[in-house]
Amino acid sequence: MSAFLLSVHVLAAILTIGPVAVAASMFPRFARQALDAPDDPRRGAVVRVLHRITRVYSVIAVLVPVFGLATGASIGVLGDAWLIVSMILTAAAAVVLITAVLPGQRDVVRALGDGSGPAAPGRAAVRRLGMHAGVFNVLWAVVVVLMIYRPGSTTGVGL
Repeated sequence: MSAFLLSVHVLAAILTIGPVAVAASMFPRFARQALDAPDDPRRGAVVRVLHRITRVYSVIAVLVPVFGLATGASIGVLGDAWLIVSMILTAAAAVVLITAVLPGQRDVVRALGDGSGPAAPGRAAVRRLGMHAGVFNVLWAVVVVLMIYRPGSTTGVGL
C-alpha cells in the first residue's frame, strides 16, 4: 500500500505542481506584454489561460500533501525532521500561492477584461508577481530535495 500511496503522491506532484510552477513563472512576462498592448486579444488570452492553469491546478494540487501525509503515515516517518520541515515549506508555498500569486494574477486578468476591475497593475506589481512565483518555486524545489535526500534515511541516500 505504501508504494501505491507514494506513486500517487509523486504523480500528483509532477502533474499538478509542475504546471502551477511553469504557468506562474510565465505569467509575469505575458502580463507585461498584454498590459503594454491591451488591444491585442491574443496577449490577453495567453494571460487568462496561464491564470486558469495556475488556479485550476492549484486546487487539484491538494492531492499532493494529502497523499504525502498518507504515505508518511504508512511508512512511519511523520515525526522525522525532514518531513516536518517539508510540510512547513509546503504550507509556506501554499500561502504564497493563495495570498500573492493567485490574487496578483486575478488583478491583471481583471485589468485586461472589460474594464470593471481595479486600475491596471503597474510594472512594479507585475515584477512582484514574478518574485512571488520565484519564491513559490524555490520553496517547492527545497521540498523536492528534502524528499529525495531525506537526512537520516536508511536507503543509502542522504546524510
